Amino acid sequence: MALLGAAVKDEPKKETVEDVGAEAAGDSKKPKAKSSDDESNKKHQSVLQGKLSKLTVQIGKAGSVVALLTVIVLIVRFCIDHYVTDKQPFSAKDLQHFVSFIIIGITVLVIAVPEGLPLAITLALTYSVKKMMKDNNLVRHLDACETMGNATSICSDKTGTLTTNRMTVVQSYINGHYRKDNEMPQWEALDVPTRELMAQSIALNSSYTSQVIPPTREGEQSQQIGNKTECAMLGFLVELKQDYKKIREQTPEQSYFKVYTFNSMRKCMMTVIESKEQPGNYRVFCKGASEVILQKCTYVLGPGGKVSRFTSEEAQRLIQTVIEPMAFSGLRTICLAYKDYVAGEPMAENQVQYTEEIDWDDEAAVNSNLTVVAIVGIQDPVRPEVPEAIRKCQRAGITVRMVTGDNINTARAIATKCGILRPGDDFLALEGREFNARIRDANGEVSQEKLDQIWPRLRVMARAQPTDKYILVKGIIDSTATKNREVVAVTGDGTNDGPALKKADVGFAMGIAGTDVAKEASDIILTDDNFTSIVKAVMWGRNVYDSISKFLQFQLTVNVVAVTVAFVGACAIKDSPLKAVQMLWVNLIMDTLASLALATEMPTEELLNRMPYGRTKPLISRTMFKNIIGHAIYQLLVLFAILFFGEHIFPGLESARSKDPPGPSPHFTIIFNTFVLMTLFNEINARKLHGERNILGGLQRNPVFCVIWVITFGVQIIIIQFGGQWFSTTGLKIEHWAICLAFGVGELIWYQIVASVPSEKIPDMSIGAGEPGLPEQVQEIIKKDDSQKTIPTQLLWLGSLSRLQMQMRVVGAFQTSLLLGEKNSLTGLDSEKVKESYLRHRMSIERSKSSNVPAA
Repeated sequence: MALLGAAVKDEPKKETVEDVGAEAAGDSKKPKAKSSDDESNKKHQSVLQGKLSKLTVQIGKAGSVVALLTVIVLIVRFCIDHYVTDKQPFSAKDLQHFVSFIIIGITVLVIAVPEGLPLAITLALTYSVKKMMKDNNLVRHLDACETMGNATSICSDKTGTLTTNRMTVVQSYINGHYRKDNEMPQWEALDVPTRELMAQSIALNSSYTSQVIPPTREGEQSQQIGNKTECAMLGFLVELKQDYKKIREQTPEQSYFKVYTFNSMRKCMMTVIESKEQPGNYRVFCKGASEVILQKCTYVLGPGGKVSRFTSEEAQRLIQTVIEPMAFSGLRTICLAYKDYVAGEPMAENQVQYTEEIDWDDEAAVNSNLTVVAIVGIQDPVRPEVPEAIRKCQRAGITVRMVTGDNINTARAIATKCGILRPGDDFLALEGREFNARIRDANGEVSQEKLDQIWPRLRVMARAQPTDKYILVKGIIDSTATKNREVVAVTGDGTNDGPALKKADVGFAMGIAGTDVAKEASDIILTDDNFTSIVKAVMWGRNVYDSISKFLQFQLTVNVVAVTVAFVGACAIKDSPLKAVQMLWVNLIMDTLASLALATEMPTEELLNRMPYGRTKPLISRTMFKNIIGHAIYQLLVLFAILFFGEHIFPGLESARSKDPPGPSPHFTIIFNTFVLMTLFNEINARKLHGERNILGGLQRNPVFCVIWVITFGVQIIIIQFGGQWFSTTGLKIEHWAICLAFGVGELIWYQIVASVPSEKIPDMSIGAGEPGLPEQVQEIIKKDDSQKTIPTQLLWLGSLSRLQMQMRVVGAFQTSLLLGEKNSLTGLDSEKVKESYLRHRMSIERSKSSNVPAA
């Protein structure tokens, strides 16, 4: 059975398609079968999307209540004044008043909705995606950018991510002689049959695409192409002054009788060669994990090349004296072995005579009774920058786990060098087999309860199968053992890593060593295969999350003040001090400019000095709530003081509360101007989310913010002085401007007072908190019966979310053009592979849309 979109990665095959499933693109006539596991296999929704959706509903409800209350108060007050106090009869002209009251209520409702939020999200994501390309992060899914900022756990591969993926043989065990510390054997000193067997095993039992290219200049290193483990052993032959290409020329790949490719189940690779001199005789070359291969060996080439029995006691001695010391040094151990099938009389005791046709499909029989040729220890040095990067992650509250297929001792040694394991820490390092034994119940099923007892302390998983990685990732994501739930990132480069990459909140594929299947299953492609690029992704993700939080902090303060002023003004003086066209300036132009200003902050190392937010922590934190309410109180006090006592504060000002002036009044103009100036200065305050005292810190690093702020201030001066009837404003005197500016600057001083209030004393309002998946709940609003009234604000927000999706598709198109244009992000064939993989993914989506079926 083959899944739609699957690629054959193992060996050449010819297959005949007998039938296609109900979900296949070309079989639309068949009924669509929905798997019971669809929900469990569905990728989790973005953390920020879930929180914003919850916040959407909460703001919608609050705005609807205030708008409805405004209309009710206005109607009741008009009816009492007009019909009860003045005893006027009802007339058709009264309908105009009722219509105006409804319009005021709708205005309050519109003010309550931060419609600039979708734009702020799109700007922050687009800006970050473009910049992340320079940090070797190719973002394929926009939501992965901000999700990475909430990551609490990273499950990383070892080879190529934590290590350099430039492997060399530094220790060897040949003919009973253990050579270590870069002691290279001398070719002439080796037993002739043994060295010939070793050379053939290395050269032939490997992919012919694996090559070692000699350096072109003196002092340069040789270039490794293909599988790095195979390149290390080919380099070992080169160091012995042997030409592996000549061996391959004598036995071309087309002449191979059978090949058993390496996979995570076999833990080895086997190649069967038929003898040219004696047709019907076969030699099986085998290489793989040392402790696995040794269990299948019954002979060993000892001193002088003598064939001797290889007992279990001898195997145990070899493990203790050779393999474990290599592994404790952080080396990957590979065992080379062989087996001869002969049709005639055996010439040596380790040859296997066959009289019937050999069943080559019986791998267990083929992969048994082997003869040990050599054991090599391969060094893959830890990247020099990785230990510091892991320390940054740990300081940022992110747990780094290593999941590898290597020996447990090798994995533990590398983890110690990286800083994942530290002396004295009570952490676990398990093999995949032991991990499975601990987490399964009596029926063999994975128990979440047992898994919750393992994963918090687990730091290293060795000899891991792809299913082990998937189970670990799924178990951490589904766990409720932690307060704010875990957000998991995973790295992978192989085809079998696809399920784990898809299941993870953020999947990282290797751009250089990764397969197309892994890249298509991922959210972000690391173009340099380096763990430090993941740390940069964390910084950008947190920066995106903070940028959106900054905009929310700024926008909600504006909305709370505007809604309150409009409501109180409408109820107290039968008119709103802030006119509709003025609110258009505040809501549209300032929102757009503010979103651009606050979304272009560059990330700093300081972002890694705090804990991640997690999956369920409220979007509006206590500190943000304190800032929103605190600055709203200041602005409301100032605006109400000007509204009710403005003539006593501003010299020469005439009150416009009880009058209906024929044109714009200076009184209401001052209220509008003061509100905008306080909002402008509060925009500077909004750059700080965690109560930092220095509100100007880092301002010089964001020229976009400074330019936009100055432009907005300049446009405000023009609107006030020359807006006239268009903006319901009149020019102000210089002393009035001075007082308005003083109230605006007072925002900066007021921030220090608000920052002095301990956030711990602020109640946790759980604004924007909850599990991802709320869009489905929001969609239920539309599916309600017609008898139930849909909240208008929720519909407005649904429109905003739809607009956000459209903007994301625009950014997706921008990404595609960027990918096709950025030729320097990858090199040579790697760049072409990434581009072809991405284009195939896009074409698959388009085909699925045209066929009205989901893409694979």
